[in-house]
Amino acid sequence: MGRPGRLEPDLGPALLDLYDVALPEVYGYLLSRCGRRALAEDLTAETFLAAVEAVRRPNPPELTTAWLIGVARRKLVDHWRRVAREERGLHAIEGELPPTDDPWDERLEALVAREVLEDLGPHHQAALTLRYLDGLPVPQVAELLGRTVHATEALLVRARAAFRQTYTDHVKEGRDD
Repeated sequence: MGRPGRLEPDLGPALLDLYDVALPEVYGYLLSRCGRRALAEDLTAETFLAAVEAVRRPNPPELTTAWLIGVARRKLVDHWRRVAREERGLHAIEGELPPTDDPWDERLEALVAREVLEDLGPHHQAALTLRYLDGLPVPQVAELLGRTVHATEALLVRARAAFRQTYTDHVKEGRDD
């Protein structure tokens, strides 16, 4: 409810319009990070339900795809935390000690690596994704990018250096927070 005499805008239609545009991006973001369709679908639904709740509150956020991706990121982190809690509970019930290695750190590293990759230029993103995420050999990467093998190797050297520098900067920023 708003203040007396003041009409609150109805953001429902704006959210519906954004849904059509943002759904593939939110789902793609989640699927690329969790690797499971059913989970990505569930988290996408949770993301949009959270958006519906948010627009019903006073002072709703600005509705953008970027905002929805941020909500999706938090939903994914919440999912990983919930799974870790459930695993600890199961180990406690079974009388086992929980595993000493924490998959949370690996997941966070993967998340940071993906964010760093997104910060790179498209040519670096393409080269690194094709070579290391898709596992393609350099000649096939060169063919897909329309470059010579030597030019692709040089691009990969520059892309790895840019990734390393951006990753280092990202980690330093995280420690400063």
